Amino acid sequence: MGSNYKVTYGVDMVFCIDATGSMRPLLDTVKDNALNLYEDFQNIMLEKNKYVEQLRIRIIAFRDYRADKDDAMLVTDFFEIPRQQEDLKKCLDSIVPFGGGDDPEDGLEALAYAMKSDWVREFKKKRHVIAVWTDEGTHEIGYGKAYYPGYPKGMPADFEALSRWWGSASEPGIMDENAKRLLIFAPGKDHWNKLRENWNQVLHYESEAGEGLRDWGYEDILQSICGSI
Repeated sequence: MGSNYKVTYGVDMVFCIDATGSMRPLLDTVKDNALNLYEDFQNIMLEKNKYVEQLRIRIIAFRDYRADKDDAMLVTDFFEIPRQQEDLKKCLDSIVPFGGGDDPEDGLEALAYAMKSDWVREFKKKRHVIAVWTDEGTHEIGYGKAYYPGYPKGMPADFEALSRWWGSASEPGIMDENAKRLLIFAPGKDHWNKLRENWNQVLHYESEAGEGLRDWGYEDILQSICGSI
């Protein structure tokens, strides 16, 4: 096989980003590095003898359906990188941190949107990576339904239903069991802990609540993502 052999992948990433006011430091970091992301990502992957032939990134910016109504969720299609990295940059630049109401946000709805992405299927080696970035806990899924008439249809009825969407080795869900990965950059509280403790293929990188993920820099996050592939 030889030392020059590289494993070729198709990689889809969905970035679920808490877009409330305290997250400004992380959002600024992501925006500042958006145009370097592809090159930095490929360099790290090549060091691992892995070549990513296709990279796509989707953005889901979330807040709180009760407090923020129509501004609670921004959901994009996938951007093909590097061909559409300028479009990705413009999308990220358009996200203004505000709102949120009480401390918990609607991160589980963002996760549900991410799971139902139009994932790449054709590559023999593929990764479907969801990264969630938040400095707070999350409401129960469905919490905002009573407060916002525009709450999205087709969401899981409760946490158990969301867990079935994710699936397991014995009972696969809607995700590809071999391709899926979930990275959570969040405080070690409520549902984020439940995901870590009960779901497979999950890595939880803990942060301080209300601190905008100040303890996680761009290099740390990028290395964590690459390590999941």
